[in-house]
Amino acid sequence: MKIICEIYRSPKEEGMYLYVKKEEGLSKVPDELLRVFGKPQQAMVLLLTPGKKLAHASVEKVAESLEEKGFYLQLPPRNERDPEAERLRALNSKLSGN
Repeated sequence: MKIICEIYRSPKEEGMYLYVKKEEGLSKVPDELLRVFGKPQQAMVLLLTPGKKLAHASVEKVAESLEEKGFYLQLPPRNERDPEAERLRALNSKLSGN
């Protein structure tokens, strides 16, 4: 498994990142998510391979999400007092089908 992944940061929420396959770009990201995420700002391009270490997610989880949904949303660490962060978690759960 090798996936060239493009990673975008959210201008609205510190620590929120959106992973997509480079060849697909943002085409599979739901409009509702993009409205909440804000205008994506490219952070980096990364080659995902088995055994690669990511800071806040497993490569396997990211790759699975890219294959199933076409994107992976990395949320910032949980802050119980932040209603916007909780709204984003709920939206991510809805989009993930959980």
